[in-house]
Amino acid sequence: MEEMGPLGKERPPMTYKEYATWPEGKRCEVLDGNIISMAPSPTPEHQSISLQLSIEFGMYFRGKDCRVLAAPIDVYLFEDHRKGWMDENVRNWVCPDLVVICDKNKIQKNRIVGAPDLVIEILSPATAKIDRMDKRIAYERAGVKEYWIVDPANQVVEVYLREKTGKFELRGVYSRDDTVPVHGWEDLFIDLRNIFE
Repeated sequence: MEEMGPLGKERPPMTYKEYATWPEGKRCEVLDGNIISMAPSPTPEHQSISLQLSIEFGMYFRGKDCRVLAAPIDVYLFEDHRKGWMDENVRNWVCPDLVVICDKNKIQKNRIVGAPDLVIEILSPATAKIDRMDKRIAYERAGVKEYWIVDPANQVVEVYLREKTGKFELRGVYSRDDTVPVHGWEDLFIDLRNIFE
């Protein structure tokens, strides 16, 4: 999906340096220099699910080493916080709905640098294909350990886990009356009755 520039020429790859010059509140997500999403503001249902997930994960991780962050926060998926990088070289960033990060060094002043441990995306009609395909592949490639796709319309959660092969495998589909185990933490379970109203 190559965006066109002036006179129909292909637009040069988007960089974070260019993105940082945009007006506040105008947001996009970029993979391989191509804008993949410029979604409008989320719906109340989306925000309610995001809030409830933030509460559940936030309560569990309070006082622990891992941090929970909710959108909007830009994530440099393929950069390494231990190495030098410059915004003009960054051509991949996403803004997941919720992330869990256990390496606090990845949390920079105004972004996350490196793959989160857990990523949650809440589907909307405008983002469903991107979340299921483009971003799922990017999260897999970046080394995310666990990926949840939350489907508000059907009130289900799909859980993907990173296998030894480096590929995601669908480990379960959970409905509104189920409790979802969070695989990186043996004693963490999310009751979906608290998530879907």
